[in-house]
Amino acid sequence: MIQVSDQAKSKAAQLMTEEGFNPETDYIRVGVKSGGCSGLEYVLKFDNIKNETDTIFEDNGVRVIIEKKSILYLAGTVLEYSGGLNGKGFIFNNPNAARTCGCGESFSL
Repeated sequence: MIQVSDQAKSKAAQLMTEEGFNPETDYIRVGVKSGGCSGLEYVLKFDNIKNETDTIFEDNGVRVIIEKKSILYLAGTVLEYSGGLNGKGFIFNNPNAARTCGCGESFSL
C-alpha cells in the first residue's frame, strides 16, 4: 500500500522518539484532505490510537495508519525524506497524482 524509504524510516523514528512516541508500537498517520493549491493536500502526523475506520500497513519496519477515505488516493505511494539543500521534509511520491504544486504538499488526480 505505502512504502517507506530507509531515510524516511530513520527520520520518523527520530522525530517520534523526540515527541514521546514509540516507533515500534505507535504509528505514522498519513492521509489526504481538501485544500492546498492543487485541491488535495497530504496529512502526516504521529499517533498511538487506531480508529474504527483506519487500516494499518507496515513497510520497512514502520507502522503506517490510514483512514479509509484516504486509501484510494495514496495507493502505491512511497514516503521519502529529503534533507538536502533544496529543502528538508517528508515527501510523498504518489503515482496517482496527475498534478502537484511547486512545494509538493498538494496534488490533484
